[in-house]
Amino acid sequence: MPELQRLRPDHAPALLAFERENRAYFAVSVTDRGDAYFAHFDARHDALLAEQAAGLCHFHVLVERGGEVVGRVNLVDVADGSAELGFRIAEKATGRGLATVAVRRILRLAATEYGLTSLRAGAARDNLASRAVLTRTGFTPTGESVLGGTGGTGGTGGRAGITYVRELARTSTGTGS
Repeated sequence: MPELQRLRPDHAPALLAFERENRAYFAVSVTDRGDAYFAHFDARHDALLAEQAAGLCHFHVLVERGGEVVGRVNLVDVADGSAELGFRIAEKATGRGLATVAVRRILRLAATEYGLTSLRAGAARDNLASRAVLTRTGFTPTGESVLGGTGGTGGTGGRAGITYVRELARTSTGTGS
């Protein structure tokens, strides 16, 4: 099972390779990051690390033994004990339960290390895999919305989506992983 690691400067090359290799795959269910993301990746990576250092976000990568990144799990927009969860798994790593395991690990970190009491998430209506992961990990649907941006689980510009919430204070941080 890959190791969940907090994003560091030395993850940049493997993370860029992950994003490039999976760009077309991700674009099917989430908004494409656009050419500028790749052209200015180093500056973007530095900006993410600065946000993380300021406590505004918590970025993580799933890393295989050889250093290959096979997933991302992020907590963004941290404020008032809450954050938004987003995750991506490499196409070649799907079907192994990595997303579910990674989200369960993030739930524990969110409660124990980051002091969060709730998480929000969104998934496109047609992103059945992400919706299943959210349900399996204890997220409850809260409504429908039009999703946009690149930070969320299934945030896809202008696509119908479902929003979810997961309270951490009332539930065990060990969700059976």
